[in-house]
Amino acid sequence: MKVIETNKAPGAIGPYSQGYCANGLVFTSGQIPVIPETGAIPEGISAQAEQSCKNVGAILEAAGTGYGKVIKTTCFLADMKDFAAFNEVYAKFFTSKPARSCVAVRDLPKGVLCEVEAIALAE
Repeated sequence: MKVIETNKAPGAIGPYSQGYCANGLVFTSGQIPVIPETGAIPEGISAQAEQSCKNVGAILEAAGTGYGKVIKTTCFLADMKDFAAFNEVYAKFFTSKPARSCVAVRDLPKGVLCEVEAIALAE
């Protein structure tokens, strides 16, 4: 097993890693829409979805893989009313249409509107 770390995605805010490589797979931790350089959180579901997806992409890149190798994502929304807007942004990043679960949850860290995690094939 190998820990994945990059400064191009937000650092862990708890006792966990940004990601792991194991047995030919990459597992990312859930990524909220924190801009790694500033710690700021963009406004609105579209901007937050984009930043969450970019953060996942940075971890995938650090692991030597990318969006096209993602086989499963799990997406968390603070409000299912944001489903269509979230999907519009998500579809720009995950063009290979990996398997996915998308659920609404009561709360997300830092009061954000979405969180995305992924499982990908390692290159």
